[in-house]
Amino acid sequence: MAGRRPLPESHDFPARTAPRLTSPSELDAAVATCRACPRLVAWREEAARVKRRAFRDWMYWARPVPGFGPPDAPLAIVGLAPAAHGGNRTGRIFTGDPSGDALYAALYDLDLASQPTATHRGDGLELYGVRITVPVHCAPPDNRPTTTERDTCRPWLARELELLRPTLRTIVVLGGFAWQALLPALTSAGWQLPRPRPAFGHGAEAFLTDADGERQMHLIGGYHPSQRNMSTRTLTPAMLRDVLHRGALIAGLPQ
Repeated sequence: MAGRRPLPESHDFPARTAPRLTSPSELDAAVATCRACPRLVAWREEAARVKRRAFRDWMYWARPVPGFGPPDAPLAIVGLAPAAHGGNRTGRIFTGDPSGDALYAALYDLDLASQPTATHRGDGLELYGVRITVPVHCAPPDNRPTTTERDTCRPWLARELELLRPTLRTIVVLGGFAWQALLPALTSAGWQLPRPRPAFGHGAEAFLTDADGERQMHLIGGYHPSQRNMSTRTLTPAMLRDVLHRGALIAGLPQ
């Protein structure tokens, strides 16, 4: 039937649903129903069935994990995807895994979070002027989404960026995958990329403008706080705090 809304398991569910949503809360609710990528649906639900021994008493979220933070944030943080036994378990992005332990501790140190730990959706954590999101909302096997899965999920991120646009001034991008996934989403959200396209690097910065050249967006690259990066000291807590502090400063958040 013409005009009928797509089912959550339809491949085009994100592309047809995201543009009609009018608030971040509506978007978050819709994201959590998505079943557009069969491999990711199977993996996230298998992780919830098998569980890790440490979490055997948990009822896993086992759905796409929406963004987290206030809808009028001037600073956004973009990561990769939920961890199978982190966000896929807790239902909140970057919560319940080593990456989140590092990120939320850094945000707390900068007075951007109400507490240094994030354990579950009802733990009382609040973010101040910061919204965290991802280009892929389901936990992928081996933390590696396919390009098709990334592109299928992109409309959610593009619409989120549009909805945040009135207040958003800076984005801290954690990892090369997030950087590459974010650039076309920003284009879809009405931002113009500089030429040549900015390359990712820890501490890399780029300016974007809107179509009228009246508003600017500032991108800041940072290594992802993965357990491997932190254990090898490719990324240290001080390095993570530095890029987040730089993002908060440019976004105009209190220091």
